[in-house]
Amino acid sequence: MESGWDPKATRMFKKIMNSVSFTLLWMITMATAGFYFEMAIIEKAVAVKNIIFFSVFFISLLLLIRYLYITWKSEW
Repeated sequence: MESGWDPKATRMFKKIMNSVSFTLLWMITMATAGFYFEMAIIEKAVAVKNIIFFSVFFISLLLLIRYLYITWKSEW
């Protein structure tokens, strides 16, 4: 009798853990940069730091969505 998990279940678990980990890492990074370093806060007018932050935010969001799509599109 074989011990351990089914290889398909192991691959599925890795997909879930990678997806959750990358998403949480992205969220924590964006929240830290946005609120702690005040890059997301627009005060009197839009500053260069706001434009850079939101540009990086949307580009990294698109890359995260692309990563998740490619990860979950592949067969189990």
